[in-house]
Amino acid sequence: MSGRETLAELVRKAIDAGQTVEIDGLGTFEGSAQGYQFLPQTRPEVFIAYVAEDLAIARRLCEALRAEGCSPWLDKEKLLPGQNWPRAIERGIEVADAFVACFSRRSVLKRGQFQSELRYALDCARRRPIADSVESVFVIPVRLEECQVPRRISDQVQYVDLFPDWKKGVHRLAKAIQRTARERPVLELR
Repeated sequence: MSGRETLAELVRKAIDAGQTVEIDGLGTFEGSAQGYQFLPQTRPEVFIAYVAEDLAIARRLCEALRAEGCSPWLDKEKLLPGQNWPRAIERGIEVADAFVACFSRRSVLKRGQFQSELRYALDCARRRPIADSVESVFVIPVRLEECQVPRRISDQVQYVDLFPDWKKGVHRLAKAIQRTARERPVLELR
């Protein structure tokens, strides 16, 4: 049995057992009176980059974005035990509709994974097609508190503050994410 047939059989068995099967970034398979159905992912995929010290506020941001109709990707929620996390993070960035970089006094000074994810996202943004009608949005800087956004970013990209008005900042962020998701190219399956 090929890998594709094995996967199809696993999905079929799970649905027959009354479960739904979600394929991250694509959608959900579930059973119905007519048999099997696929419900495509319609919520914009959003990669959330943060430093470990800001995990609590990053989780709060994820919940707020879910409430605004987005599907946030946070490593603590998405990575599975034993998974190749560097590759999973790269894939999460590549398939995202938007990359949200959470800046704080801690993140701008700390070396490590956050900086690496930010550089990778900037590289991904350069490889994306530029929209004809509107400038394409991918990297969205967010300030969690009063801090300096690195000049390389602030000189080219507008950031949004989540302080002093959290609700207003989240709404502006979600609006930008929704706009960029509407502009993404549609994939045709044959």
